Amino acid sequence: MRIRISHETTYAYDPPARAIIQVLRLTPRSFEAQYVMRWRISTDIDCTLRQSEDSLGNIVHSFSHPGPVERIGVIAEGEIETFDSVGVVRGAVEPLPPDIYLRAAPLAEANGALREFAQDAGGDKREALERLHPLMGAIHETMTFDPAPTQSTTTAAEAFALRRGVCQDFAHIFIACSRWLGIPARYVSGYLVRPDGASQNAGHAWAESYVPDLGWVAFDAANDTCTDEHYVRVAVGFDYQSAAPVRGARAGFGSETLNVSLRIGPTQRQGQSQSQSQSQSQSQG
Repeated sequence: MRIRISHETTYAYDPPARAIIQVLRLTPRSFEAQYVMRWRISTDIDCTLRQSEDSLGNIVHSFSHPGPVERIGVIAEGEIETFDSVGVVRGAVEPLPPDIYLRAAPLAEANGALREFAQDAGGDKREALERLHPLMGAIHETMTFDPAPTQSTTTAAEAFALRRGVCQDFAHIFIACSRWLGIPARYVSGYLVRPDGASQNAGHAWAESYVPDLGWVAFDAANDTCTDEHYVRVAVGFDYQSAAPVRGARAGFGSETLNVSLRIGPTQRQGQSQSQSQSQSQSQG
């Protein structure tokens, strides 16, 4: 599938910020299940984008501006060709050994309730896949998708107690449970073209767990499925904080307003429906 994406993130400051620094993890990499045909990052202020690679293998762009800054927009756009690998991730940049992803992360730690849940869902199986698929199904059945009660700082334990959350929360719960079961797991940020054609108002998030003799396998507990050609993989992290599309800081006081506009869909050459568009005030949904 050829997928066209335009992702615009806009910040407004009142009063204007005295200075800003932004770190962007908005650039996908090619691997066996996806090929980056073209991709571009741009801003609407005068600055220099510096490209690097972080310790997890993500492409990172960063920039700063001395201010004053009243408004800033960042646009990530391009075209990706994707393939169905039934969730298996092969050929990706992997600078670190899988076991590093057993390390606890602030937003994806298992408390007593999650440990009991993980044990009930998949703890009695010997093989990793026999544990992970039931775990994904149990999370999907237990949790209700609801953007109202959680935020980007909500932990897996907090979301699980509410039994509600967004895809970020589903991913954090899966990761916390997988790690407690002794299976390395990591957070993935990216995009999803919904097969049902429904509109969407944010990027997407899911998890990957490491399966011996198979490698990394992607699990989307929010949709109870392993990833296929409808998914575009962008960045990985120990939790949302280390894979967030945009993170930054500003000098000054006052309010900060965030707006995200996402247009994503199959290219017209495929005869598919037009791209979906929506604006919202969250970076994950």
